[in-house]
Amino acid sequence: MAETGTDIGAPAVLDRDGLDALVRALAARGRTVIGPTVRDGAVVLAEIDSGDRLPYGWGVELAAGRYRLRRRTDGAAFAHSAGPQSWKTYLHPERVRQWSADRAPDGGLAVTAGDGEDAPRPSFAFLGVRPCDLRAIAVQDRVLAGGRHPDAAYRARRERAFIVAVECTEPGETCFCVSMGTGPAAENGYDLALTELTADGGGDIDGHGDGEHRFLVRVGSEEGAAVLEEVAHRPADRPTAAAARDRVTEASRRMGRAMPPVDLRRLMGGSLDSAHWDDIAERCLSCGNCTLVCPTCFCTTTEDVTDLTGDHAERWRRWDSCFDLDFSLMHGGPVRSSVRSRHRQWMTHKLATWYDQFGSSGCVGCGRCVVWCPAGIDITEEAAEFHARARDAESGRDGPGGDGRSGSGVPTAAAHRTDGGLS
Repeated sequence: MAETGTDIGAPAVLDRDGLDALVRALAARGRTVIGPTVRDGAVVLAEIDSGDRLPYGWGVELAAGRYRLRRRTDGAAFAHSAGPQSWKTYLHPERVRQWSADRAPDGGLAVTAGDGEDAPRPSFAFLGVRPCDLRAIAVQDRVLAGGRHPDAAYRARRERAFIVAVECTEPGETCFCVSMGTGPAAENGYDLALTELTADGGGDIDGHGDGEHRFLVRVGSEEGAAVLEEVAHRPADRPTAAAARDRVTEASRRMGRAMPPVDLRRLMGGSLDSAHWDDIAERCLSCGNCTLVCPTCFCTTTEDVTDLTGDHAERWRRWDSCFDLDFSLMHGGPVRSSVRSRHRQWMTHKLATWYDQFGSSGCVGCGRCVVWCPAGIDITEEAAEFHARARDAESGRDGPGGDGRSGSGVPTAAAHRTDGGLS
């Protein structure tokens, strides 16, 4: 697990063959290489054994509730923005067996750990981790590997992971990492970081292609340096380094979305009683897609299952969503019985009360929740609406929704609960 804040040594350059060699070098070290590839009409994460499996020449068209692949003319491998999966699929799997129990003929009971703390851990190499997802991994590290009650299984997977980050040079229409301070540049937390320069654009400091498709490589850990030594590369020249910086800087100016430039923690805390939650609830299907694709959501539940004989039983841990009616079920019924209350719980926790629990925002600006919401609910637009209502309330005018409530969106209202629990 990379724990660096500055790069090690001088940057290098890989060509396309060098990227393929990097995949093979990681596999030769016994690592399972996971990277983006095209399948079923999307760029998805999967095990790859060759650089040729990467989505060269594929981009995406994104909008609220819309995702489409599109062909690119520059042959870029990493110009496709965040896909429907995140790396938590591998670090915090969707479904894990905790234990199994078997009754012997004599009535004795044998309990065996399975996929739990005693199970063998894969050694992953993640290729193509976006800066927003780097931050998401850091967020999950604080939640699942830190504190008084760390998840030993998560920590074991995380400590064995090798990360090859890829800086964003082509932001998606729903990306807003700049306003969340999470990209498009990779700052730390990686073993190697790549910046892609295509042959027909960004190839030199003037922004004109020079016919070479290459990747600037920065080293962030000692293991990263050792892996790079096993791959054919050359020292980075100044034009390549300058072009890489320019491409990332340009990308930061072309974000498709942005959060309002206010203290989101105060904004959400002051909007708890806003009538705008009713408008959101009328559109929200409470399906939980946003939590499933979110790279930081971590909630789970447990399921106990048994066979028909009753002689074999298993306990499984699986992802859960605060949008499920039973998520807040207690002896008297669910605490959050309305769609309004469940959406408010999710959005307020993500943008505000996460700070109380973990010291940071729970949103990294990847835009997945916007793209994969079937109702097209856009978290940046909803935050902007709350901001507009807050300004109107401060000036004594009715908000855009006409609720006219005193303090319905005043950012200075303080009503944070450490669990983000809102009934």
